Amino acid sequence: MEHIFIKGTNGITLLMLHGTGGNENDLIPVAKQIDPKANILSVRGNILEYGLPRFYKRKAIDVFDMDSLVDETHHLCDFVRKISFNYKFDCKKVVAIGYANGANIAISVLFHYDSAFLKAILFHPMVPIRDIDLPNLKGTKVFIGAGRNDKMMPNHEVEELTQMLQSANANVEVFWTDYGHQLSREEIVAAKSWYEGKIQDDIFEGEINV
Repeated sequence: MEHIFIKGTNGITLLMLHGTGGNENDLIPVAKQIDPKANILSVRGNILEYGLPRFYKRKAIDVFDMDSLVDETHHLCDFVRKISFNYKFDCKKVVAIGYANGANIAISVLFHYDSAFLKAILFHPMVPIRDIDLPNLKGTKVFIGAGRNDKMMPNHEVEELTQMLQSANANVEVFWTDYGHQLSREEIVAAKSWYEGKIQDDIFEGEINV
């Protein structure tokens, strides 16, 4: 997969997953705001939709190609595991940060693997797949940034996603703004605050050595 890797100093790796039409450069400034000391692994989606990069195919605007979603979910996990040997980072200390389409592929990873991410920051996500037996996500911490006026990712999707993650024992916090689908500075600031608090919790609990 096309990607950018920037070496950090604290042993944590931020896996950055862009939205539709984005690329591996888009979310690097967000990563640097959230944790300037972390490794950054920013990945471009494998799928092109009318020339626009995505992480999985869809049949219509709000109809996902489930075969593609599942295949690309496994491809992404395999890629991160393999590339961790090249760049010498710990797969157990990966934090996924995704926006829209990128957030959805991160959720699909969570739905398929019980320990893929230490944490996940999901900006404007929706439920990517239903009717699936979820793994036990106990210990996984998730931040969701959502807009009350987001017509692409409606409120009920966020609420259903939250319930699904909580039913799998994930620790979920939802931050609402009055904006639409755009990624706002307000969300990034809230995500940074949440992230810093959770990292301190992990250090206290002995899960991370920095």
